Amino acid sequence: MRERHAGPRRGRAQDFESFVAGAAGRLLHTATLLTAEPADASGAHPHARRLLTASLARTFADWERLRGEDPYNRTRQELAARFARETWRHHRPRGGLLDRLTPQERLVLVLRLYEGVPEEQTAALLGLPEGRVRAVCNRSVATMRGTRNPTVRRGPARLLGAAP
Repeated sequence: MRERHAGPRRGRAQDFESFVAGAAGRLLHTATLLTAEPADASGAHPHARRLLTASLARTFADWERLRGEDPYNRTRQELAARFARETWRHHRPRGGLLDRLTPQERLVLVLRLYEGVPEEQTAALLGLPEGRVRAVCNRSVATMRGTRNPTVRRGPARLLGAAP
């Protein structure tokens, strides 16, 4: 009985390993941008790795139920949702590339510009109106270009469903 199930499980694990081999680098970079975390002394990004590992674990748990759904998209959605839930850990700037942005601004900017997620999908994923996503993205780009004063920080906004 045990041998009958070993084959499908092995194939599932190999499929997942192939997916991770191809997508993990880009997803880790996405997680690093979201957390605004510089590399530590060993060159690693521990918070980003933890975020990605949890997202990949969730994707693996749902692997059989994906049924033609893009596993990269699913993992990216899980990564964004986990970041949003854990945003309080990533609010204070740490010196990463996007550290001048609030967590919400980082999330919108990374999804829209780095990952290329359309505005309406980003809005649906975050539970925000499309106009709000557009405004946050524009404000983020202005901050990163230096056309907006980065030292003027707003109070912490709720990441999901925040009012404009």
